[in-house]
Order: sequence, then structure tokens, then C-alpha cells
Amino acid sequence: MTADLKHVLCIDDEEDILEVAGMSLEAVGGLQVSRANNGAEGIACAKSVHPDMILLDVMMPGMDGPETLKKIKQDDALKGIPVVFMTARVQPEEVKKYLSYGAIAVIEKPFDPMTLAGKVQQAWKESHGPE
Repeated sequence: MTADLKHVLCIDDEEDILEVAGMSLEAVGGLQVSRANNGAEGIACAKSVHPDMILLDVMMPGMDGPETLKKIKQDDALKGIPVVFMTARVQPEEVKKYLSYGAIAVIEKPFDPMTLAGKVQQAWKESHGPE
């Protein structure tokens, strides 16, 4: 049986996106949400709160999304956490590249706050296989 998704960590350098994504996941999805403003902060946060899933922006200054994901996958305590990328760059070849890095899904930005939780839940279900 699939475990329920309860806690999502959102990592994005844009405060307004963090706020909208967080409110959407909490209000529409009924999820607990932790927030981080960059890759390094996100990794530290993931180590302390152990989220069920990480929603990760691709384009961030300093450590970008792919580099952050690489560090997550190298960390024994974090490598089992599924990661979903959020990006405006969703050409098929780009999505394929992001998935090749180990992300379980890619959500297009800008996203609809009313459907974000559903997309996150769908990615969770697909990554955990059938019941």
C-alpha cells in the first residue's frame, strides 16, 4: 500500500512562488509545507525535517536545481526522497533531461495554485507505483 504524502519541502529563490506554492499545497492539498530559499538551505532543511517529497526550482542563483538534486542523491539520509522540478523550461528535451537527473516529475511554472496540489499528489502516486 502507498504511504500518504503529508509533508513537502519547497525550494525556490523567488519568495512569491514559495508563498503561493506553500499556500496552495496547504490550503488545497492539506499538506504540511516547509520552505527554503536556495539549494544549500533546502538541503539543510531536508536533513532536519525529513519531508516526504521535495518541490525544487530548476533555475536558482548559486546552487541550481540540478546541482541541488545531485547533492540530495549523494546524501544517504536524503537520497530516497522523491524530487519534483518546477520550471518554465518544459520543452520535451528539457523535461527528459530533468528526469534523467533523477527527478520523478516536472511541473510547469507558472503553475495554477488550484491544481498544484493535485499535480504533486499525482507525481507521488506515480513514483510509489500501484497500491
